Amino acid sequence: MAYNLTTLFKIQYPIIQAGMVWASGWRLASAVSNAGGLGLIGAGSMYPDVLREHIQQCKAATGKPFGVNVPLMYPGIEEIMNIIVEEKVPIVFTSAGNPKTWTPWLKEKKITVVHVVSSSKFASKAQEAGCDAVVAEGFEAGGHNGREETTTMVLVPAVKEAVTIPVIAAGGIATGRQMLAAMVLGAAGVQVGSRFVCTPEASSHMAFKEAVIKAGEGDTVLSMKKLVPVRLLKNAFFEEIHAAELRGADEEEMKKILGRARAKKGMFEGDLDYGELEIGQVSALIKQIKPAAEVLTEIWNDYQSALQGLQLRKNE
Repeated sequence: MAYNLTTLFKIQYPIIQAGMVWASGWRLASAVSNAGGLGLIGAGSMYPDVLREHIQQCKAATGKPFGVNVPLMYPGIEEIMNIIVEEKVPIVFTSAGNPKTWTPWLKEKKITVVHVVSSSKFASKAQEAGCDAVVAEGFEAGGHNGREETTTMVLVPAVKEAVTIPVIAAGGIATGRQMLAAMVLGAAGVQVGSRFVCTPEASSHMAFKEAVIKAGEGDTVLSMKKLVPVRLLKNAFFEEIHAAELRGADEEEMKKILGRARAKKGMFEGDLDYGELEIGQVSALIKQIKPAAEVLTEIWNDYQSALQGLQLRKNE
């Protein structure tokens, strides 16, 4: 399984760094790619000219493959896609939209395309659209999430059964043991988000990183289901939006409370009270800020150790 994915992306380890808004710039993507994984630039928080700059900086910082994550629901997608082609980015991960819209066009440009899904139904649609692989993201994941609320443990085998293309597991994965569990369920590799937020290379604010490593079990909640479901750290903003949900606020009121640039305010500018703090449940297991290369090596070594442990038990 791992061989298929490493060959597809031309990487050493089947570990992908998620393209997260306000956290995944060229420094993080290049650090992960240089360490043998696949780094992704998160285009969701970038204007087109900023994305071009990050792509160029990433190409200067690594000679290894990297990709760009593009949320399809965001405006200006056509300009974003043209920049990706002009800059010869080899891999694109798409999310939050219909893969049929852009996958055929990207494939014509010889770009490897992966789509993020939250159900086996959407995984099948991604395969039909021509995607090379899918990310099966369970609802433990941080940021924008699926309405189905299917856990990674259930989603990965369901998606694996539904498609023949490689399945990348995401949501609640920060250690090698969790990676091994995903591989046993049929994943060809893993996508890791929250663990890479807590690295020096991540462009998110230090106050946000420190809040993540202080988080415990139950400190994140899937919220804003009437808009786009998103997993958040609890803070004053969360309490406000949660109270509105409980009293039955409509979509218009929810949008008014959310306002503009709320995620930037929280994750990039460090407003821990009134910013939107997107992070996964696995934040409860993250206790240190470490370099991205060290995180990747730690996950891979832990995976190998756990695998050997299983093999030893099998032979007992």
